[in-house]
Amino acid sequence: MATLCRPSVSVPEHVITMEETLELARSRHADHPQLPLALRLIENTGVRTRHIVQPIEETLKHPGFEERNKLYEAEAKARVPAVIQRALDDAELLTSDIDVIIYVSCTGFMMPSLTAWLINEMDFDSTTRQLPIAQLGCAAGGAAINRAHDFCSAYPHANALIVACEFCSLCYQPTDLGIGSLLSNGLFGDGIAAAVVRGKGGTGVRLERNGSYLIPKTEDWIAYDVRATGFHFLLDKRVPTTMEPLAPALKDLAGSHGWDASDLDFYIIHAGGPRILDDLSTFLQVDPHAFRFSRATLTEYGNIASAVVLDALRRLFDEGGAADRARGLLAGFGPGITAEMTVGRWAGADGATR
Repeated sequence: MATLCRPSVSVPEHVITMEETLELARSRHADHPQLPLALRLIENTGVRTRHIVQPIEETLKHPGFEERNKLYEAEAKARVPAVIQRALDDAELLTSDIDVIIYVSCTGFMMPSLTAWLINEMDFDSTTRQLPIAQLGCAAGGAAINRAHDFCSAYPHANALIVACEFCSLCYQPTDLGIGSLLSNGLFGDGIAAAVVRGKGGTGVRLERNGSYLIPKTEDWIAYDVRATGFHFLLDKRVPTTMEPLAPALKDLAGSHGWDASDLDFYIIHAGGPRILDDLSTFLQVDPHAFRFSRATLTEYGNIASAVVLDALRRLFDEGGAADRARGLLAGFGPGITAEMTVGRWAGADGATR
């Protein structure tokens, strides 16, 4: 079975704290009629620090979509290879061992995808498949794991590389003054993550079953309005309520595998915000401590979109992993409203490298 190995994660060097975020909101939007509500919502996220690719003074400027997208490409090329190399080292593989690269990002656009540049720059084999995923937002981290699982199930001796690159700060729009936009300005951060899914051997989560679920008629709850100035993020106030309809989908996936979603050993969940985790704890009847890895990501990095699931998993590794054959659930949530879900068991080091 395919094994999701230890993720490698990197965040940029520029940091903005919760206190700085609140002060910026007060100074830039002093006359906003709903400023007290926006400040309270930002405080309630629990995000203490976020990392961004530029100093905050540059982040708050808008040089135009063209310049921002150029910066996205330059920063991705400068930062992604080192993260990939660490993930390969942790999985005890070489670039020549990788059969498909699954690249997920919703904060910039390139064609050809960064996958083509990576194949040339890092000496991946020219036959390496490319699977860029650009329009699943925060759910794309879970989707990448699932597509890697599918690929390795179809080709049992193959290895997949997952790369998530999100520079959410490059989507800041100074003219967007809705409550959802102001909340997003205090919630999202930048980050890069990579992980290998090995077809054979490896230490990590042995992937056993995956699934997707779309909540009907919610496609406009999380969206981009694409304008000349770039991506304008739209966030409906109903999004925090989505765990009530999604919890049954998680239960159904686990149940179809003969497991009880309320009685697993570890949970790696996309942390879109604290209410997501609070509600999931309630509807799954799971101790809130089970989501400590996701909460730590949210607190230290903010919502880093598709990279959240991989960072939360990295924290499980940092804690020492789980007991052999411990059962777990991984899930990412995003536009659609879409859930991408996986169940699997913890596997210790039991196989030779390919």
